[in-house]
Amino acid sequence: MAATARVAIMLRQLLCVSFLLAGVTGFSPAFVPTSTSVQFGLKSTLADTSSTTALSMSAGPYKKVFVAGGSKGVGRSVIDKLVGEGSEVVALVRSDEAVADLSSIDGVTAVQGDAFDYKTVEGAMDGCDAAITTLGGSTEDDGKRVDYTGNANVIEAAGILGVVRLVLVTSIGCGSSKEAAPPSVFEVLKEVLAAKEKAENVLIKYYTNMNWTIIRPGGLKSEPMTNQAILTEDVKAIGSIHREDVADLVVKALVSPNTERKVLSAFDPSITSTAAVEGLEIEAFALT
Repeated sequence: MAATARVAIMLRQLLCVSFLLAGVTGFSPAFVPTSTSVQFGLKSTLADTSSTTALSMSAGPYKKVFVAGGSKGVGRSVIDKLVGEGSEVVALVRSDEAVADLSSIDGVTAVQGDAFDYKTVEGAMDGCDAAITTLGGSTEDDGKRVDYTGNANVIEAAGILGVVRLVLVTSIGCGSSKEAAPPSVFEVLKEVLAAKEKAENVLIKYYTNMNWTIIRPGGLKSEPMTNQAILTEDVKAIGSIHREDVADLVVKALVSPNTERKVLSAFDPSITSTAAVEGLEIEAFALT
């Protein structure tokens, strides 16, 4: 067996031990879209928003990006934006329909497989120099959630393969942003948020040599982007955001050195929400 192969196996064994030790559970609320009939009552400091919106993107150092969760929603928009900026994309998707859809796009390689299977994730990611995961929602018969297991597989594969740039998309309500969401929302979504938070903790605690970014969107809406959404380090931030705006911020964050090893919430201050704290001033995070 080649020395490099032995090293890879040893690393994976060590990482597996780390994962077993990382049985961190979190119980935190998640934000869901609420009525837009009430004014936000939330003022954002938008001094840096124009530069964020106008950030000039390029493929940068990341020529080939792995995307998990790209069959729909935020992940699908992420793929469109990466291709538009000149990156090659390898997308791991499960359905025949998603494979057919993505395979029709120049610059996209669609790999059919399940993120619950580690070897599938590793095989699809091999050869990429950055990774983005927006996985969430599905559950196996044994109760495992892709929010943790799938995301943990992406994180582990990135570590094994030397993919040192990774963006993990979770949700407001995870970890330090627990108090941002109403208690009623926490009760409904606590299991989902706990799984996402476990994935965050694995990335933060055990991948200290990786340039990671965690982005926590607020309540997701499927409407055209407003170009007004922001990232912030303020853990009290909450509000709604369109999926396309989340994707835009994710792709910009990927090539922004400012976001490395940062946990950021994402919301749109131009969208009214009853969940927002009236009079709370939120400072936008500068991507440049």
